[in-house]
Amino acid sequence: MKNRKILFIVISSILIACIVALSVYVFAFYLPKKQKEAETERLIKQYYDNKLSYYQTENDLYADYEVDVAFLGDSLTDGYDLKTYYPNLVTSNRGIGGETTYGLESRMQVSVYDLKPKIAVMLIGGNNLKTMFDNYENLLSGLKTNLPDTKVIIVSLTAMGGSWAHKNETATYNNVIIKKLANKYGYSFVDSFTPLFNEETGEIYSNYTSDGVHLTHDGYVVLTNAIYPEILKLLEN
Repeated sequence: MKNRKILFIVISSILIACIVALSVYVFAFYLPKKQKEAETERLIKQYYDNKLSYYQTENDLYADYEVDVAFLGDSLTDGYDLKTYYPNLVTSNRGIGGETTYGLESRMQVSVYDLKPKIAVMLIGGNNLKTMFDNYENLLSGLKTNLPDTKVIIVSLTAMGGSWAHKNETATYNNVIIKKLANKYGYSFVDSFTPLFNEETGEIYSNYTSDGVHLTHDGYVVLTNAIYPEILKLLEN
């Protein structure tokens, strides 16, 4: 009887695996293109909505200025394991993969205004390099108006590699503007591009990235080493 149960479990597991594999195959090769795109959009929206819902729940857990640092941004922030790199601080990750400056502006209320952190760290623009300055300053002025007691750190765009390496020139130019805007609003500026950039290859150091854009653990260590001293300085003042 015991052997039959084991055999039944094994066969059931195999059947389930086959069904899942078949579903993936059908989705990948047989669903109409528009249907695939619609499903992808639905999943992206669901992920986005779930993030905002989580932010709201987290906002309700903290009193004003109880959170030391809130990190705002796209996938670079979304994939940033803050507890690992900032173990002694109360942090909140408000990054969403694929985010642009437009998307961030639309969610500033729930992402940071309602949270009221002591410090806000913002790294955004990599997903819309050519249009990021259409509304980038709106993000800075919004922080100034809605969170006058929150200190702000603006992080430069990071270096890239591989098929994205050609964007480094634009990123370098944009970083000059970002620094000027940070100075205009009296915000701290952190250069994350230079320590990640290999001048010999003209790309991000290979061990700092998993795909030319997103960071590995080593890459996040470099990013943290650039940001952490500024955070500590602001918390002390």
